[in-house]
Amino acid sequence: MILEVAVLNVRSGGQSAFEAAFREAQAIIAAMPGYRSHELRRCIEAESRYLLLVQWETLEDHTVGFRESPEYQRWKRLLHHFYDPFPVVEHYIAVPGSDGVKRTNA
Repeated sequence: MILEVAVLNVRSGGQSAFEAAFREAQAIIAAMPGYRSHELRRCIEAESRYLLLVQWETLEDHTVGFRESPEYQRWKRLLHHFYDPFPVVEHYIAVPGSDGVKRTNA
């Protein structure tokens, strides 16, 4: 599993419109082959900053399957005009044995 991480800096004042556009756009990414899940989180300290986390089966599912698809053009039209600056997108893999310890209620 690959974790795509993007810090999204939305133009000031555009947060509500961005969130509405994202609600529409998320159906695009969720329908792509290799997609597993996603989360969008808003920053507490900087209200126009968001964190997008997307799980993919493989790196190529994102970089080729999604980004080279016709659906990506629609994603771009819906969302890319909100960003300033344009986000850097990085991909992460799990470190073996780093799952952590889950707390149990005693």
